[in-house]
Amino acid sequence: MSSSSAWTTKQNKRFENALAIYDKDTPDRWQKLARAVGGKTVEEVKRHYEMLVEDLKQIEEGHVPLPKYRNAATIKGYNYSDEEQRLKYLSLQ
Repeated sequence: MSSSSAWTTKQNKRFENALAIYDKDTPDRWQKLARAVGGKTVEEVKRHYEMLVEDLKQIEEGHVPLPKYRNAATIKGYNYSDEEQRLKYLSLQ
């Protein structure tokens, strides 16, 4: 079954879950991923994976800025506009 339309949220979630199950050493990996996603061909799944890898590379290299929120949330005195402070707060939980 082929679908040239955009990926739905449900298909993306199925794709992410299937990636956690079928690693690069899984026989017939792309067929299994396509079946798990539903409504996408093996080629569409491979392309989606390649785009995901490229997106991650761009993020890791700092080419994609973190989003700037209108109002920084403050909980229990911690201001989440500072990522380091947010991580410190989370580690205390």
